[in-house]
Amino acid sequence: MAQSGVLLWVKAEPFIVGALQVPPPSKFSLHYLRKISTYVRTRATEGAYPRLYWSTWRHIACGKLQLAKDLAWLYFEIFDSLAVKTPEERLEWSELLSNCMSEDEVEKQRNQLSVDTLQFLLFLYIQQLNKVSLRTSLIGEEWPSPRNRSQSPDLAEKSSCHNKNWNDYSHQAFVYDHLSDLLELLLDPEQLTASFHSTHSSLVSREAVVALSFLIEGTVSGARKIYPLHELALWQPLHAESGFSRLSKTFSFYKLEAWLRTCLTGNPFGTSACLKSGKKLAWAHQVEGTTKRAKIACNSHVAPRMHRMVVMSQVYKQTLAKSSDTLVGAHVKIHRCNESFIYLLSPLRSVTIEKCRNSTFVLGPVQTALHLHSCDNIKVIAACHRLSISSTAGCVFHILTPTRPLILSGNQTVTLAPFHTHYPMLEDHMARTGLATVPNYWDNPMIVCRESSDTSVFRLLPPCEFYVFIIPFEMEGDTTEIPGGLPYAYQKALRQREQKIQIWQKTVKEARLTKDQRKQFQVLVENKFYEWLINTGHRQQLDSLVPPAAGSKQAAG
Repeated sequence: MAQSGVLLWVKAEPFIVGALQVPPPSKFSLHYLRKISTYVRTRATEGAYPRLYWSTWRHIACGKLQLAKDLAWLYFEIFDSLAVKTPEERLEWSELLSNCMSEDEVEKQRNQLSVDTLQFLLFLYIQQLNKVSLRTSLIGEEWPSPRNRSQSPDLAEKSSCHNKNWNDYSHQAFVYDHLSDLLELLLDPEQLTASFHSTHSSLVSREAVVALSFLIEGTVSGARKIYPLHELALWQPLHAESGFSRLSKTFSFYKLEAWLRTCLTGNPFGTSACLKSGKKLAWAHQVEGTTKRAKIACNSHVAPRMHRMVVMSQVYKQTLAKSSDTLVGAHVKIHRCNESFIYLLSPLRSVTIEKCRNSTFVLGPVQTALHLHSCDNIKVIAACHRLSISSTAGCVFHILTPTRPLILSGNQTVTLAPFHTHYPMLEDHMARTGLATVPNYWDNPMIVCRESSDTSVFRLLPPCEFYVFIIPFEMEGDTTEIPGGLPYAYQKALRQREQKIQIWQKTVKEARLTKDQRKQFQVLVENKFYEWLINTGHRQQLDSLVPPAAGSKQAAG
């Protein structure tokens, strides 16, 4: 830590939400990003700098990097989703897209979008977080580092966390190890040598340090307020340390880098801090006969709203249902939960579900990304800005989403289906997260994996297998039906099933059974229904809805 008492840390959200959990395109290497950095500055009058418009990025990505247009848009849109926008602005964008009658009209709307050029370059660079190195894949570790890195305690109390997107030690190490590259990427071309490297006399612009605030923030010892990096770097008492010159209005590359390295520390609102010193929540109860205890922690009692986090693990054979201010706007990680039904009915910032089995998750609207990894036989019901899945088997997704679901690598038997439930506060929560009912691309996934573009990895749920999902809890609110309704084929299947029930009821009524026959018939139907409950696993769900004993009640939080 610097003597000035400044603490800097790497922000979690760009990595949790922004780093796509797939190896990046080879053209996102530092070599090509440096070329882009130089190119955009020469095209400042053509929508390339300081704001990069979609049309210009499309030209660079498709024409120069040879990326597919869909992939170019994917990265552009992911970065745009990280930008600070009001829910009203996001709803307005959805309305514009829903009114488009052709692909050309959609493209015309996209051409109006622009992002901060320098921050976008940093965003493309951090995609290297999930780059697979040959050495790592062979021996399972990175090259030894001269620095002693503490390992992240994961929820199972193992030595390290394999999901780099949620591992704040990985975030810190990535930025620390690549800090020179990140700064050089932001330099004006005249500050670089012919081989795109900095010199001892290179100067960093204020705009570059503002851009670096996309990844780094901090505070001053004793203060509760969090500041973006550039505000601290430009703070007059720190000019000597940060290398800022009031005459040239620039920073010394050498001094700035040294100051950043000195001040960088662990994220006080990251996953590790949440697990180590976060508030433990008694939302789940201990199931008799199990040795594993459910662990749920949050940092909402200390973290500002944009830094909230809830981490839960090892919820087993039970129903957990919450609508809580603790969840509002939080990044949620659900880890190693088995044979459970989990309802988180609040507006959420992001959700990651990892290594879970035989469970159902019903989520409130997810403002950014919903990601599943290494899950088996999971059902997920959610409205979300983006769904991405990797290494899943036999999972079903009832989704409402304005972006194409991303099928990453390692998936088997993915089933996509329309969103099919509601709870009283759902539409209010959707409005708060900027999620609309249209456009809805639940049935148009994008396969993003190198191994194959085989569409047989997924299927759309046949209407004959479709049933609506009833959330079995009473809440206050105005939503009384599924937002946006159901696609025609699924609505038709429900009507046909209702007609069969009516015919059945009419047949029973017209059979004119005696009192004894009615009793026998009722017993027969109940027995068959009971068999069906057991065979389908619904019996466990009903049993788990019974409140636990007083000593192990789920606590409010």
